[in-house]
Amino acid sequence: MDELLPDGTPHGQPADRPRLLAEESPGDNAPALSVSELSGALKRTVEDAFGHVRVRGEISGFKRHSSGHCYLSLKDERACIDGVIWKGQAAAMRFRPEDGIEVIATGKLTTFPGRSKYQIVIDRMELAGQGALMALLDQRRRMLAAEGLFDEGRKRPLPFMPRVIGVVTSPTGAVIRDILHRLEDRCPTHVILWPVAVQGEGAAAQVARAVRGFGALAEDGAVPRPDLLIVGRGGGSIEDLWAFNEEEVVRAIAESPIPVISAVGHETDTTLADFAADRRAPTPTAAAEMAVPVRADLAHHVRELGARAERLARRYRERAGERYDAIADRFPALDSLFAGQQQRLDDIAERLPRALGQRIAHARSDLAQAAGALRPALLDRKLERAGERLAAIRLSDRPIRMKIEQGRHRLDAVWRIAEQLHPDKPLQRGYVRVEARGGGVLTAAAEAKAAGLLTLHFADGTVDARVEKDGAPAYAKPKAAPKASDEQAPRQQDLF
Repeated sequence: MDELLPDGTPHGQPADRPRLLAEESPGDNAPALSVSELSGALKRTVEDAFGHVRVRGEISGFKRHSSGHCYLSLKDERACIDGVIWKGQAAAMRFRPEDGIEVIATGKLTTFPGRSKYQIVIDRMELAGQGALMALLDQRRRMLAAEGLFDEGRKRPLPFMPRVIGVVTSPTGAVIRDILHRLEDRCPTHVILWPVAVQGEGAAAQVARAVRGFGALAEDGAVPRPDLLIVGRGGGSIEDLWAFNEEEVVRAIAESPIPVISAVGHETDTTLADFAADRRAPTPTAAAEMAVPVRADLAHHVRELGARAERLARRYRERAGERYDAIADRFPALDSLFAGQQQRLDDIAERLPRALGQRIAHARSDLAQAAGALRPALLDRKLERAGERLAAIRLSDRPIRMKIEQGRHRLDAVWRIAEQLHPDKPLQRGYVRVEARGGGVLTAAAEAKAAGLLTLHFADGTVDARVEKDGAPAYAKPKAAPKASDEQAPRQQDLF
């Protein structure tokens, strides 16, 4: 049987060979440590040696936990390292981390004993140069454009004359002064300022909150709701204007129920807010010029319109008078209409006494001739009967007046018929009277084709027209109808 040494190792075998039971040898200076003790020692060693580091790398696998902490990896061509951003530091970051962005992270290395891994606890994160910033901007622009936030079809026209204008900018900068001064020069308007920080930490949140706050105002509330918003600030570097590239600002402008003018920076500066706004202004002063028209120009235009309306009304009145005079000239004078009847009446009135005298004279002559052949008694009876007839006769002009009244009624009826048969009467109902250019009314298509040059008479004027020749027979100018002569005119019946 082999002899055992005091540590249990068989006699003749090396002491560092694997053994069944773990025992500490006398003088051993490496006692066994627990896993927690070893992990703690590693943690202290790493944190002491790498208490402050700056790492440059590309963000990969970024994820924001519901607790507010952020987890990510930083990688380059050959290695990667896990990182964590606690909730407090994540809220203070100037930009939102996204995959593919190259950054410089500042923090300390530590270990995570639960998984036997090391990681960097990031206190501050910055974009790695201008190129990284532009890459982030381009990536964000493409993402928002894919959602349709920059489409031209969703942009609204600006109100012509806004009663209230809301301005989102810094209360102490030159922007608000430039806007107010320009509005005062062009067209004084009620302006409501929502003061915000335009750069630095929290600026994007304030701008987005102001835009949404204006849109949430009630139209009939104590604070009037603006008809137009101007979101602006002065010029600066891309870092100074970065708040207007933040996604929350862009979305707030795109979702605003009120039309928005973006006036961020100078003419060469462009932000994502400019793409989302309904109109981009190169400067805040230009935004004020876009917002309102020039009041003096409007007043001048109104005066011109008033003068034009007055001229048109005067011209219309003059033309109406001319048309009235032209129509009145077509009708005969009132005296001439009754001149013939009046003359005949005067002639009859003069002839009536003479006729009655002659009649009496003839009667007396007849009586004298017959007196010799009459007996006194017969004569007396005839005289009595003649006296009775004479007494029954009452000379009166009533029959004459009745005749005149009947003639007047017939004349009125004829006049009404003449009015209905006037050639211009049907024109009021949409008909057109066609005449040859040289004169004469045309009633057939063949006549119109033969005439060639026509004049179309409408109710409100005339239009010249031309008919293409098609071999129709030559047009013969219609002859005017002969006027009725005095012999053909109806006469009043003879009273006698």
